[in-house]
Amino acid sequence: MSLHSWKDFRLYVITGENYHTGRSLVDVMEQTLLGGADMVQLRAKDLSKREVLAQAYTLRKLTDRYNVPLIINDYLDVALAVQADGVHLGQDDLPLKEARRILGPAAIIGISTHHIDQALDAERDGADYIGVGPVYPTGTKAGRKAVTTDYVREVAKQVKIPWVAIGGITLGNVGEVIAAGASRVCAVSAIVGSEHVAETCRSFRTALTGQQGAGGSGETRTIRINGRNEQTNAQSVHALMEQLGFAGKRMVVELNGVIIAREAWHTALLEQGASLELVHFVGGG
Repeated sequence: MSLHSWKDFRLYVITGENYHTGRSLVDVMEQTLLGGADMVQLRAKDLSKREVLAQAYTLRKLTDRYNVPLIINDYLDVALAVQADGVHLGQDDLPLKEARRILGPAAIIGISTHHIDQALDAERDGADYIGVGPVYPTGTKAGRKAVTTDYVREVAKQVKIPWVAIGGITLGNVGEVIAAGASRVCAVSAIVGSEHVAETCRSFRTALTGQQGAGGSGETRTIRINGRNEQTNAQSVHALMEQLGFAGKRMVVELNGVIIAREAWHTALLEQGASLELVHFVGGG
């Protein structure tokens, strides 16, 4: 996703190291990007500021490679230090207007909201997007009452800026959230805590786009993408690029050692065991 079109995001993923003990942050988050996450937030409330800063630098390099916005939870100073694309603030954090004054007009500033008055206030005050939740009970917001899909429906009717449903959303209930009016969702444990992170992201994207497998046949096959084994039901390179969120990006695709021209993506079929190398060009290429 080009940053100028960040508002087109569908799948927002937040870090949660406690959900993937034994797997590194960078490996897990790269899997989310391979799976089609198009917004990433660093949230690490239990770490020291130095540790958060180190993670932010690592994620800044990773998200730059995939041309995906990096959002920092709470810490404006960390966002400035690593040149993140923006921050996400809670209701008790620095007021939005002060954050805007510090970060400037180009920064993406998101606000967590829990009822419609907060949502409309954030929209009026210049938030770039709002979080709507927690839709369901969640360990990341322990003790906070779930807003249910009723609040999702309210926001869908009244809020004009981008908004993302968040909180306890899983592949089992995301259909209910979408039916309530959400076109963007955010997940933590359901994604970073899953055994197959990239595949889970693709399943979320499939639900959000309303495309059964984005051209998939329903038959899951194992392919190798940039040296990693991945599961997909995409039948063609084009369908795979749709699932990964790469369809509109400047890509070079090599399938089984042969570079596939974009106009041939539809007819380039993916067989069991296929090997792909994907290169994404950013900026001037």
